[in-house]
Amino acid sequence: MTAFSATFPGACYQSKQQQRRNALLRGDVLLDTRSHSFCGGAVTAEMYVPKARSHVWHQVTEYSQWVHFFPDIVKSEVLTKSDGLAKSTKRLYQVARKAFFLLSVQVEIYLNAIESDRHGSSDSIRFEMEKGTFQDFEAELQLQDFEQGTLLIYTVQATPNIPVPSALIQEAMKLDLPTNMKQMRQVICR
Repeated sequence: MTAFSATFPGACYQSKQQQRRNALLRGDVLLDTRSHSFCGGAVTAEMYVPKARSHVWHQVTEYSQWVHFFPDIVKSEVLTKSDGLAKSTKRLYQVARKAFFLLSVQVEIYLNAIESDRHGSSDSIRFEMEKGTFQDFEAELQLQDFEQGTLLIYTVQATPNIPVPSALIQEAMKLDLPTNMKQMRQVICR
């Protein structure tokens, strides 16, 4: 043991924050899943995108391109737009298809995408369900300056109309979301 590590016993170990930073820069997608309701799930996913925030913002607000980000989304279109002083709202229609264990489902949703005023070192989009094949759905996508690129944080909570236990929904999120997020990063970085 060196004198430095004897004086500072934690010096040989990286802090949790440093481990998180290194994992993000390595390309990992960090997940935090939790239950939302008996039949729902919630997840927060974080990933580093080695592009400027303005570039990422332009890509993620092109909602018709979400079919390229998430393979299960088969349709994504902007129905209406309204611009205000501090934010812009777009009404979206999305359709997704998913094979879920022995079941194949199609879901559709009408969302209001409320885009934040672009200032400071972060941007955000809040997605609120208007109607669809969910009991509830709410999501937020945040972009923050991080290192030489952008930290993308996606939080979603949803309860499908199909009665599926929360644990299964969370497990599906753990399996699918990292792959989907990496696909999103790949498309953004083209």
